[in-house]
Amino acid sequence: MGVSIPVLVIIISLHLIAFVFAVGAERRRSTATVVPDKYDEKTYCLYGTDASTVYGLAAFGLLLISQTVVNGVTKCLCFGRGMMGGGSTSCAIFFFIFSWVCFLGAEACLLAGSARNAYHTKYRANFHIEHLSCATLRKGVFAASAALTLLSMVGSILYYWSHSKADTGGWEKHNNEGLGMTSSSFAENQQQQKGGEY
Repeated sequence: MGVSIPVLVIIISLHLIAFVFAVGAERRRSTATVVPDKYDEKTYCLYGTDASTVYGLAAFGLLLISQTVVNGVTKCLCFGRGMMGGGSTSCAIFFFIFSWVCFLGAEACLLAGSARNAYHTKYRANFHIEHLSCATLRKGVFAASAALTLLSMVGSILYYWSHSKADTGGWEKHNNEGLGMTSSSFAENQQQQKGGEY
């Protein structure tokens, strides 16, 4: 199996768009301020935009699609035709594990960050008596997911490239070598047998 340019373009594009969404989610994290309620002597948390949640979930979905594409094409390393042993196979196994670790880390950060960003403190506190703490997402969660997204992209590309080099179609190779003859000698043998029939 050779390297397919369209597959590489899809993998890189989806990862880069997911990276942009993750960076956007970090920049648009929801902020909160404690404000007094004008109807009674209570304070409550006033939250800003929830755009980070949408950006984070969009990045989550794009990254999932990209990982599905690369593992669908390579048949997740475990299925499909055999691979030739050696350096290419070792690299393919290493980058397969590396891309999955980075992918799972990025997805965990995106999902946890989106859920935490969407959570808003609902209770109230007495004005000037109780201190109200507003729950907000810690800075850097979406930034970490963006970094892991880039590492996942690099790992996926190198895994796909290494897998393409190592994938030799081992079944066909085994069939040719198992008979103890080359394909040309096999063809000559077939012609001789046909000639002897007449």
